[in-house]
Amino acid sequence: MTNWNNKNVLILGAARQGLALARYLVKHGAKVTLNDKRMPHELKEEQESLKDVDVEWMLGAHFSSLLKGKDLVCLSGGIPLNLPLVRDAQRRKIPLSNDTQIFLEAAPCRTIGITGSAGKTTTTTLVGRMAKEAMRKSKGKVWVGGNIGDPLINYVDEMKEDDLAILEISSFQLDQMTLSTNIATLLNVTPNHLDRHGTMKAYAAAKARLLENQKAEDMAIVGRDDEGARSMRSLSPGKVFTFGIKPLAAGDSGTYPLDDYIYFRDNRMDIPLISTSSIHLRGTHNLLNVLAAATIGFLSGFPSNAMDAALIDFYGVEHRLELVQKRNGIAWYNDSIATAPERSMAAIRAFDEPIVLMLGGRDKKLPWGKLGELIRQRVDHVVLFGEAAQKIAKAVGGSRAGERPYTISHCIGLEDAVAAAAKVAEEGDVVLFSPGGTSFDEFKDFAERGEKFREWVHKLS
Repeated sequence: MTNWNNKNVLILGAARQGLALARYLVKHGAKVTLNDKRMPHELKEEQESLKDVDVEWMLGAHFSSLLKGKDLVCLSGGIPLNLPLVRDAQRRKIPLSNDTQIFLEAAPCRTIGITGSAGKTTTTTLVGRMAKEAMRKSKGKVWVGGNIGDPLINYVDEMKEDDLAILEISSFQLDQMTLSTNIATLLNVTPNHLDRHGTMKAYAAAKARLLENQKAEDMAIVGRDDEGARSMRSLSPGKVFTFGIKPLAAGDSGTYPLDDYIYFRDNRMDIPLISTSSIHLRGTHNLLNVLAAATIGFLSGFPSNAMDAALIDFYGVEHRLELVQKRNGIAWYNDSIATAPERSMAAIRAFDEPIVLMLGGRDKKLPWGKLGELIRQRVDHVVLFGEAAQKIAKAVGGSRAGERPYTISHCIGLEDAVAAAAKVAEEGDVVLFSPGGTSFDEFKDFAERGEKFREWVHKLS
């Protein structure tokens, strides 16, 4: 749908995606109703941001009567497909869409999409940096957004044919999408968001849509070290490339590290792309993110010196293994983005030092058993907090004399957990705040949680 004149559109959710889409659709002639279950006093800021836009606000509940006469229903990221109103729309055969789908319908330029259970933001940010280095002297402009930063629907009217749009895309957005990007990258598929999708099968199916909806002339990139991503490589009708630390299979094309370089192999040619000495990010998971970004960069035509330059002063994205401070020989790391046990496991593996691990938050109905096993092998002290504390404690098991973890502390909230970690940490330790659960039991999002962690760490006497 590209002609929006007099189309009646219902947008569910007045978060940043819904607000951006409302502005775009009204500008292009649509009649927009914006619906949110929150009450008017909770959405004063959002309503103020659209005061110059002719939008009908319907707040307080998701009313079935809102579907009458609607040509399209658009879901913001927080709206699940099993919401009764959404199911009712599907029964009435009213099409579903979202800001990312509508952006792709309108975008005049090349597009790159990146999804996965972990590493999306780091990879997307890094590809954006590479693109800006590569396109410094070109006519085109680089746009980075989607699930991070601003929704790119805010800027699609400004975009030109020579531009490049790089999108981080979540499983929540992919649920409704029937289009994909010119280059689609699936980093990994591990248990996540089961509280939203219900089953691992449904979650994986959402991720798969980024590959399935490509065209024959498109290119797909999958992580070959991850079983979930690797199993989907045949879903794209386009040419498929892989990235990983494990060797490339015979006949495959993609990136791999060897000695001091990252190489790209295609048609039996091995092309050096990036010196590993330029990489400042800790952990195997971050090496995989760099390999993915290098694959995207090569297929996008970025010169190797641009990729190298993008890495030289890149120390990561905030709230992702972010060094907060080193004090009294103790290093404090903020990994608030870790909202699933798999992400906490990746963070633990990034360190050789003794670890004080801070775990907690709200559970997403994910398995904690493997994390519990890794803690017994690698973590000296565990500090638990928040709603998921008891579930995590059960997975870790109780303290056993002479075995890791040597202590397990229980705290109500994050501030108390910081103080408890400070009591057990010793010179040479890493205090790793990598919660494994979401922030919603105490904070509005992982970013606010990470900011409060930094604040409380800096206040330690």
